[in-house]
Amino acid sequence: MDHVIEMLNIRKEFPGIVANDNITVQVKQGEIHALLGENGAGKSTLMNVLFGLYQPEQGEIRVKGEKVNITNPNIANDYGIGMVHQHFMLVEPFTVTQNIILGSEPTTKSGKINIKKAEREIQELSDRYGLKVDPTAKISDISVGMQQRVEILKTLYRGAEVLIFDEPTAVLTPQEINELIEIMRSLIKEGKSIILITHKLKEIMEVCDRCTVIRKGKGIGTVNIKDTTTNELASLMVGREVSFHTEKKKAVPGQTILEIENLLVKDARKVDLVKGLNLEVKAGEIVGIAGVDGNGQSELIEAITGLRKANSGSIKLNNKAITNLNPRKVTESGLGHIPQDRHKYGLVLDYPVAENMVLQTYYKKPYSKATVLNFKEVYDKAESLIKEYDVRTPSASTLARALSGGNQQKAIIGREVDRSPDLLIAAQPTRGLDVGAIEFIHKKLIEERDKGKAILLVSFELDEIMDVSDRIAVMFDGKIVANVTPENTNEQQLGLLMAGSQLSEAGVHNDSE
Repeated sequence: MDHVIEMLNIRKEFPGIVANDNITVQVKQGEIHALLGENGAGKSTLMNVLFGLYQPEQGEIRVKGEKVNITNPNIANDYGIGMVHQHFMLVEPFTVTQNIILGSEPTTKSGKINIKKAEREIQELSDRYGLKVDPTAKISDISVGMQQRVEILKTLYRGAEVLIFDEPTAVLTPQEINELIEIMRSLIKEGKSIILITHKLKEIMEVCDRCTVIRKGKGIGTVNIKDTTTNELASLMVGREVSFHTEKKKAVPGQTILEIENLLVKDARKVDLVKGLNLEVKAGEIVGIAGVDGNGQSELIEAITGLRKANSGSIKLNNKAITNLNPRKVTESGLGHIPQDRHKYGLVLDYPVAENMVLQTYYKKPYSKATVLNFKEVYDKAESLIKEYDVRTPSASTLARALSGGNQQKAIIGREVDRSPDLLIAAQPTRGLDVGAIEFIHKKLIEERDKGKAILLVSFELDEIMDVSDRIAVMFDGKIVANVTPENTNEQQLGLLMAGSQLSEAGVHNDSE
């Protein structure tokens, strides 16, 4: 039997929505099979059915030709199916080993947990698949990329033969993405099969054998990757032609909106993370910050938005000092913020979508009068934003945590862009979005720029930085080391500058601000 997994005519319903409408997916032994679809198309729901987290209303699942009934994840594990979730299921104060063995702890004859045996086994697995994970490290001390590898090890430790990866590259840097692709290839060499939930076409073309496309809950078909193109896949996914290049007029920068001088930001251990940084963003321009994750970008954004104290230096917005003001005062000075961590800083997950849409304005008219919320106004506003930004949700009263990651992102972007602030900080604004939504968000950013607003774009996606920015500030080791324009540089040169090369070594000249 050459199909290791078959999901035949699966139907899954939730109140008010059919998430999977008669979908069939067949995965061959030893292949990387992509599941492609827009945000909210039903990809994760379908895989949650395979993993036993949801029960389907109709259809059947076969493993190696045998019809099976997977009623919970433990049964999925018994059939050799493991899942690496988009939002990791890890206990932060625990070590790597404690997380991996949780629920299936090896014990000594006296009944104690045999942690040393587990550490040895995990080290062997890590070495075998080139994962480079330290079994004794604490989860809270390791990078997001490493945490994902722990999730992969967790499935391998339980004997998974089929691994489901749910949007695995959404939170990774470009370098970590390349490393993950190598890990996937080594898993396939060892005889595993992989189902990759994604909407990143470049990765599908690079690493997958076949691809099943889902649109609005329905199966559109399965294609061989070697017989297709990114444009064809995009059209199948969205149902129309998609432009990968953002059309925009040349920027006409006006007065300086954001001015940062000699900014110094330390972390809790008193280590310098932003080191005497200088930056300007003018009205009517998009300045992209390019840099490898961990070079001070997060701390810079947190200092500007009031989420972290600056140790010295000045931040001015519209020529007024906002250094170390609290987040609300910064917001009221004319700043909008699309945060890079949507769960931590962007949403209150257990509030309805509608209430999340007014988090920055709920205390103002017309949403509030004498500290009492006017729910009709709140819901009216939310409904119009849901429609304009195509947020796929059963209703405005659905809890934010019930939305797919991409739809959560669209809700935040709608809230922040709709206020049309003087300065919009967009940190990883298209993380987790499909090509159709990315095209829409880029247009919105350019519309704001053309209204004379200033935009600071922070992204690890170099093609996004090159496509959308009018000017690029390269950040390395806590400083802006170069100012270049997309016309006078390319992705390879940018990559060299991001890695610490001098301008002359990268073959680029510094563009004056």
